Amino acid sequence: MSTDLRLVRDHTILSVVTGSRAYGLATGASDVDRRGVFVAPAPLYWRFDKPPTHLDGPLPEQFSWELERFCELALAANPTVLECLWSPLVERVTPIGEELLAVRTAFLSRRAHRTFLRYADSQFRKSQGDLRKGGEPNWKHVMHMLRLLDSGLHLVRTGVPRVEVGDLRDRLLAVKRGELPWDEVDAWRAELTSRMAGALDASPLPDLPDRDRVEDLVVSVRRRSLAW
Repeated sequence: MSTDLRLVRDHTILSVVTGSRAYGLATGASDVDRRGVFVAPAPLYWRFDKPPTHLDGPLPEQFSWELERFCELALAANPTVLECLWSPLVERVTPIGEELLAVRTAFLSRRAHRTFLRYADSQFRKSQGDLRKGGEPNWKHVMHMLRLLDSGLHLVRTGVPRVEVGDLRDRLLAVKRGELPWDEVDAWRAELTSRMAGALDASPLPDLPDRDRVEDLVVSVRRRSLAW
């Protein structure tokens, strides 16, 4: 095992399962997608070669972020990162991981409206391009575009991200299999997008995340890591 991957082995504070298994969309062929957060001990930052901000492995389909990078992405309302904090499938959580989960609402803000739409729009444009060229869109990606919009709508409307979408399982898996006409898919996308915009004014989300609260946690963890 490389020196970098020992950070994942020895200093992971939170490890969760994401992807189709967390969404309630798993099939027999589904992988186990693992995402995690590790803390690089503060003395490693005194060297010319800094610790990595993210790492792949050591397990298949495993990806981890260093705490500070994870927090930066979460404060920017990155959908992939936010869902790690609300995944129903937690495999490992340390006391520091519990502290991270305890401040997870500090990451949330109305920025999510923009970021969720931007991610979904990027995938929609790719799918439109495939159709214009006479090909088939990547239906798995189309399914996740719709799931992402549903999650974003739930977040804007209620103030909490939605990860598990088992109530939409049959319809979303039909999209994945390419069984829904594109016009129906596009109408669903447009409806979710419109509902997100309509929910924004009354959203319980604050305009900005609580950056100070998150930074206090990062500083506290860095200080404690001096002794590791």
